[in-house]
Amino acid sequence: MDKKDIANIRKQFKVNNDSLNIEEIFNVYIMKESSEIYHYQSMPFEMLEQEQQELFMDNFKKVLSGQLDEKLFELKFQRDVENSSQLILHQGLLSNDTEEWNGHMLQLVEKMLKDKQYEMDIVVTFIRGEYKKPMKKMSEEAEESERDTVYSHPFILCSMNKTQDPKKELLFDYVEKEFKYNIVVDPIINLKAPMSGFLFPTITDNAADVNHVLYSAGKKNEPSYHFIEEVLNAEEMMTAAQDKLVFEEIVKNVAGDQAINTSKLSNVYDEIHRVVEENEEEEVPKLDYKDVEKVLTSSGIEDVNTEKVESAFKTVIDDEKYEFKATSVVPKYNSKSIKIETKIANISISPQDLRHVRQVHFDGKSYLMMEVEENTVIEGFEMIPEALFQKAPEDGE
Repeated sequence: MDKKDIANIRKQFKVNNDSLNIEEIFNVYIMKESSEIYHYQSMPFEMLEQEQQELFMDNFKKVLSGQLDEKLFELKFQRDVENSSQLILHQGLLSNDTEEWNGHMLQLVEKMLKDKQYEMDIVVTFIRGEYKKPMKKMSEEAEESERDTVYSHPFILCSMNKTQDPKKELLFDYVEKEFKYNIVVDPIINLKAPMSGFLFPTITDNAADVNHVLYSAGKKNEPSYHFIEEVLNAEEMMTAAQDKLVFEEIVKNVAGDQAINTSKLSNVYDEIHRVVEENEEEEVPKLDYKDVEKVLTSSGIEDVNTEKVESAFKTVIDDEKYEFKATSVVPKYNSKSIKIETKIANISISPQDLRHVRQVHFDGKSYLMMEVEENTVIEGFEMIPEALFQKAPEDGE
């Protein structure tokens, strides 16, 4: 799935939408002390009050929110796994019986509880429904039968949410004219920040893919490997942050003792960004060791060769055939995504402006120098340019 596919599905989660039909909702309450199921309930989604539907719709949209490889991850199911979650989900998708569907979802909940202790009570919510997408955009004059031609995508979505203790509040009773202490003992289900979740199957180019699942992490770059491997039975993956760290280590390994100044680093980012731009309409481009060699050579890194790059891949990640997603290793190009932190100040700049920054040594001290096109204004005061270097006196003076 790409970001457009995900965005198309996410925006369908709204009440009274003909393009989205949620058949059933199944809630399972888990106790933290025993890691056991305390209660579960299944009912048609349309039986919920509209306010409840809206709360859940917002929750489901949050499950599908975030950047790919940071918070959302398209995962491939492992092969030859006993009691495979892929099979459980597929059977649940095809089931026409509510009790049978609930049984399949409870099998997944059992996996969530195995060898796992939660710090608070948990509510796991499953829905199954159908997402309909028009085959092509029709004009207003199109025949009604043409408008009804759609792609149909049955799906299961899961959202895992923590509970929290109710707030202690002081209320004023208008009738009795007195202040009262509000006593509420029922836990509050936090639907605003899902801990985890997934969508099955994935949908790419209007085709369902039952061999993949879209996993949603609770926080950016903090996936739950227990959930990925033990609950979903999916293959391991690298986050964008991990990809970037590995790439940086490989560049350092190849460069060796030679200094990588801001100009060369900016060239590296420019080269990778160019690859991304050239493949904008296609699948996210990947960089293997040959591509990395070309990028580093074009960026001005000296003494780069295939053998050295292959060796760096083997040393850093123990896989000379590994491929990086180009979008993961370059900071967001058109925003101030590069952070320069010093004891004096923190500065944010975009990758394309990195070449205008230098670290220089003068008079025994280090300075951060930035090239600017205009006088700097600080707190309303325009700074007067100062001469950093003075002309050396000529002979005889």
